[in-house]
Amino acid sequence: MHLTLRPSNIRANFLVVMAVAILSVGFWAYLNRPEEEPPWPKMIQGFSFSPMRMDESPLTDTFPTPEEIETDLALLAKKVHAIRTYSMEDVLAQIPSLAEKHDLNVTLGAWIDTRRENNEREVAELIRVAQQHRNVVRVIIGNEAILRGDVTVDELAVHLDRVRAELDRPVSTAEPWHVWIKYPQLAEHVDFVAVHMLPYWEGIHLDQAVEYIVQHMNSLRVLFPKKPIVMTEVGWPSNGRTRRSAVASPSNQAIFLRRFLDRAEQEEYIYYIMEAFDQPWKRDTEGAVGAYWGVYDVERHLKFPLQTPIVAIPQWHWLAGISVVIAIIMLSFLLLDSHTLKTRGRSFLAIIAYLASATAVWIIYKYVHQYLTLTSIIVGILVVTGMIGVIVVILTEAHEWAEALWSKERRRSLAKGSTCNVAAPFVSIHVPAYNEPPAMLIETLNALAALHYPAYEVVVIDNNTEDPAIWRPVEAHCQILGNQFRFFHIDHLTGFKAGALNCALQHTNSVTEIIAVIDSDYVVETNWLLDLVPQFENPRIAIVQAPQDYRDAHRNAFKAVCHAEYSGFFFIGMITRNDRNAIIQHGTMTLVRKSVLETVGSWAAWCITEDAELGLRVFEQGYEAIYIPTSYGRGVMPDTFLDYKRQRFRWAYGAMQILKQHLRSLIGVQASALTYGQKYHFIAGWLPWMADAANLVFNVAAVCWSAAMLSLPKRVDPPLAEFSLFPIALFSFKIGKLIYLYRARIRAPFRKICGAALAGIALSHTIAIAVLQGITTSSVPFFRTPKMTATSHLLRTLAAIRAEVFFFFTLLGAAMALVYQQGLLTLDMHAWILVLMIQSIPYLATMIVALLSVIPRLPARLFDRTDSHHLENC
Repeated sequence: MHLTLRPSNIRANFLVVMAVAILSVGFWAYLNRPEEEPPWPKMIQGFSFSPMRMDESPLTDTFPTPEEIETDLALLAKKVHAIRTYSMEDVLAQIPSLAEKHDLNVTLGAWIDTRRENNEREVAELIRVAQQHRNVVRVIIGNEAILRGDVTVDELAVHLDRVRAELDRPVSTAEPWHVWIKYPQLAEHVDFVAVHMLPYWEGIHLDQAVEYIVQHMNSLRVLFPKKPIVMTEVGWPSNGRTRRSAVASPSNQAIFLRRFLDRAEQEEYIYYIMEAFDQPWKRDTEGAVGAYWGVYDVERHLKFPLQTPIVAIPQWHWLAGISVVIAIIMLSFLLLDSHTLKTRGRSFLAIIAYLASATAVWIIYKYVHQYLTLTSIIVGILVVTGMIGVIVVILTEAHEWAEALWSKERRRSLAKGSTCNVAAPFVSIHVPAYNEPPAMLIETLNALAALHYPAYEVVVIDNNTEDPAIWRPVEAHCQILGNQFRFFHIDHLTGFKAGALNCALQHTNSVTEIIAVIDSDYVVETNWLLDLVPQFENPRIAIVQAPQDYRDAHRNAFKAVCHAEYSGFFFIGMITRNDRNAIIQHGTMTLVRKSVLETVGSWAAWCITEDAELGLRVFEQGYEAIYIPTSYGRGVMPDTFLDYKRQRFRWAYGAMQILKQHLRSLIGVQASALTYGQKYHFIAGWLPWMADAANLVFNVAAVCWSAAMLSLPKRVDPPLAEFSLFPIALFSFKIGKLIYLYRARIRAPFRKICGAALAGIALSHTIAIAVLQGITTSSVPFFRTPKMTATSHLLRTLAAIRAEVFFFFTLLGAAMALVYQQGLLTLDMHAWILVLMIQSIPYLATMIVALLSVIPRLPARLFDRTDSHHLENC
């Protein structure tokens, strides 16, 4: 089956893509509507002034040159009346002299902290410089020194009284409004109240921020009626973490400052805008947001318009265009072979693609508009790589969702065959067995003896079972059943199940045309061969597959959730894959044309999922397989959670073996008869398992990052909320898809859906380990799934899930510790806590399912009220 581009399909895709593109661009335009705000005055009263540039910091004693400072002052001249400084260290003491050249007044600052000797030097230098320069109109001793707890009020008062005694200029110390209210006695030692009004830090919404300042200014005027009130810092950051309702962005910074300046003129405030230039070094003391308070960026470029309307993202036209192009590229792959999709399905895929591309473009745009360090660049590359991986997984999941629900028709018939009009081909049924309960295997053989089919044999291969008491009753029963049943016990047979099947092939009747394989626990329907063998009348058909189904779902709650989880693949995924001749062959309830099996080289003993590997080899030779979604036989499920884990480990590890062996064919480097649809389904089918492996790596990184946040709370921030969006979206999308498809395709009650979700995500860690080992190793021992075993002991079960228990409590504990230590002040912290909690859910599911497995008396009806396995109408 090769791709055929149909005019009607191209036209339908074009209309859907263009319609959603218009909506997408319209959404970008709506979010970036120009906002009219009061214009910036020609002259403002003051700027907070720190002249450090990129890679300069007082923390490392790296300062700008006097020439660089003078360039900054020249830029501000005739735009501002005064500047405010913070320290007398190094070249900063020259600022009043340099400012005089540009007719700029200075509010001179001395830095006060826990270094007592340094405080004395700062104060002495401030007195000296202020006495020499008349453009020093005010002095400020200490900046938030009481807020930080560096000095007490009494200690600070000593410095203030000293400076007031030696200078004839007004003296104060700068603190936030609430510090002045808490320590009103501080006003006795100052000539004016120097207050910081930074509503962002208090989580105030932009629309209430200016009024918030006015209210607190009025409160201070009432409290200190005889003292002038000077706002020595007032501003809003252009980037950084969202604190409660306060969002840091260039447009919000512009809106706040332009509104404030308009109101300040009306209220006749004295103020210093925080601040003139961005200061990247402040990330180390204030967190990431500390770098972004400047009206100019670190390269001295104005960050927003001063007179014209404000647009949230001025470059939104480019971003919208790029997101549309990326979405169209993604959709060109998703809709390439979509002639059976209804308009609803095409629209669903288009919406998902446009949302994913727009979100990714916006996140990358926002991330690169930071001051990047080598560390942040490396982190950004890793996060963007993960983001792309999440988008790919979501798109493939969305594609399966769309094709499962909104196809006009099935591409290939799912109907059962009719009775052969010619002589029935001879079928050799192969039953591999190892250490199987004899009563169970005898039940399987009795069902085979009752088949309504005229020409078949049964070859039982018991390999490596040591205890004769287990295999001899089966041998004896085969003799009772007659010459149709042949039993072979072979010791020291290599190759696990594949070895047994290859051995059975050697003992197959020479007239055989069809090989049938069932597991030793399967009880088949009498019409199994009669219904399915006629499919081989088509000479291109090499494999006919029926579902892998089970008969013991009613036994207890554990088996009910396992059965619910199995159903999704066999009655949703396999049906979708069948449309493109891309099914996964199972090692039971499968029929294979013997000539093809011999042509492609029989069963692969190197692979622990020899069934799926054979199916792919058959496709590579250009043959077809057909899936009939009707249960013709049912086996028994694992009795313990440990065996359930081992079974899924084998499937996932085997998938990685297959991927490595056949990668060249799957990506088109090596010539084969695989179609694009087959390549897509095999790679896309394994992507969720590879995503589980990536998710495990993410969890380890999340724990390490959270530990760093707890250890270094002032230096390590939570990841940006935008990046946290993707693991949250992936988890939510997968759960939403499961619920929707189970309801629509399997008609499952809600309790069965809950059971399927519980069992499915409970295996995430097991799959992750299997994938990582499958990528990095070549083989592991074959884990046989035991049948009809005793229920696991609680301690043994807990030992089997110790890794999952560790991750659950570590992730949950990290979330609780962060909330306790740092609170939920920022949107980023909210998002990160949510991520940690969501990431812990699969491990909690593991614990729940494991506990279900050790309580065999819990009834199955907790998770399923139905006992229907026949889903022919899927």
